[in-house]
Amino acid sequence: MRTSDLDTVLDLGDPRAVADLRVFLSRARAIEDGAVRLQAVGSVMAAYVLVMGPRALGEPVPTVIGLRTAGLARPAQADVTVSMASVFDRLARLGGSGTELELPPAQMRAPWAAVSPPRGPWAPEGAVDAEAVRAAATAGISEVAAIVPDQPGAAVVQGVRAAVWGRDLGPCPVLPAGAAFAAHMLGFITPGEDLQRFSCGPWSRLSSSRGHVLCRRPAVLPGT
Repeated sequence: MRTSDLDTVLDLGDPRAVADLRVFLSRARAIEDGAVRLQAVGSVMAAYVLVMGPRALGEPVPTVIGLRTAGLARPAQADVTVSMASVFDRLARLGGSGTELELPPAQMRAPWAAVSPPRGPWAPEGAVDAEAVRAAATAGISEVAAIVPDQPGAAVVQGVRAAVWGRDLGPCPVLPAGAAFAAHMLGFITPGEDLQRFSCGPWSRLSSSRGHVLCRRPAVLPGT
């Protein structure tokens, strides 16, 4: 598809959907103030954010991506990766009643955005207890805070995160613990609602009515 064929304005149709997107990006920005991938296909917009991922080849950090979807009042086609700050600027211009989100023209290079999780088919793998996921997330956050020294270097922080969030998730060992961190920090855990797990090839998905966590464990290099 040519760039000229893509839409530059997405109509979310409802101020509540705009507010929901603003909350989702605010939570994501608190984790990492980086890029967001906005993809519109027909009547649905998907917003992807990186929660964590390897920064170098062979680093034992899972790729964990948060996903929130919204309906569009008008069908559209778009796929851009832009800074969260630029999207917040445009959301602010909408005020409390506007629904037409103008896509920022300046795109960012974000390697994680080029590694697209599959659209499916996703195979259901059963329910995961939401409160156990929340407990695993808060325990991991406390563990990271206790281990990381004052004024640590980036390599130290990344190493601690890899150790804590790269291990198996207790309530569901096939998932990395980073999936729990993402579900908790992005506000996807709803009281009284179990999370649902799905798989598609090397990818796993943890879903609730509030959003989805997509994750893939790091590839094992030969000889390691």
